[in-house]
Amino acid sequence: MNKCVLITGATAGFGLATAKRFAAEGWKLVLTGRRQERLDALQEELSSQCEVHCIKLDVRDSDSVSAAMQQLPEAFQSVSVLVNNAGLALGTDPCYQAKLSDWQTMIDTNVTGLVNVTHALLPLLMKQTPATVINLSSIAANWPYPGSHVYGASKAFVRQFSHNMRCDLAGKGVRVTSLEPGLAESEFSLVRFGGDKEKADQLYKGANAIQPEDIANIIYWVATQPAHLNINSLEVMPASQAWNSFQVVKDA
Repeated sequence: MNKCVLITGATAGFGLATAKRFAAEGWKLVLTGRRQERLDALQEELSSQCEVHCIKLDVRDSDSVSAAMQQLPEAFQSVSVLVNNAGLALGTDPCYQAKLSDWQTMIDTNVTGLVNVTHALLPLLMKQTPATVINLSSIAANWPYPGSHVYGASKAFVRQFSHNMRCDLAGKGVRVTSLEPGLAESEFSLVRFGGDKEKADQLYKGANAIQPEDIANIIYWVATQPAHLNINSLEVMPASQAWNSFQVVKDA
């Protein structure tokens, strides 16, 4: 087994579940995250199943990202799958009440961070063909809703960036997928609500939301499709979630 996957944001949520899914199949893992203690725990947990290389990394720092990709140990240079999972949403206030710092953090992480990792790893991926890039977007890329403003726009970038990369990489042996989950139960909402666990729990109560393991299974499925197939984009919601009617604002 020489297959190797690199997963950003691997210490929680989709990234953590995806690391465990690939580990169960014996893949080598390159895992990045900002919390060293979680990376250490993950290294200890998964090293009995596969080879694991963990990197404490802030994807927003382009120099650190470039250095980390260039300094991968030889045993982990066979990366053929990149899962760009690191990302976040901050706040639910309308745009006229939102914090500029929250907007900037979302752009720096969801857009700049994803671009940094992709640009740094593409040369290696193109040597390991067939290879696959799976970018975590969101249904917010496709469907607007109140309070989504910069978050939805950042995920729309991820979706369009994926499709544009797909055009450039056609015939090069590198596939690109935009994966667009809906309501999913993870630390995502806890972060978005500023650590308000009660508010996050209330969002999921009775909704039978997507679980991180569901997305991990989808990611693994996308990555292991025959080389002549490309899943361009995949939107997935829990069965309990659907669209609502358009808002109509009337004069008083």
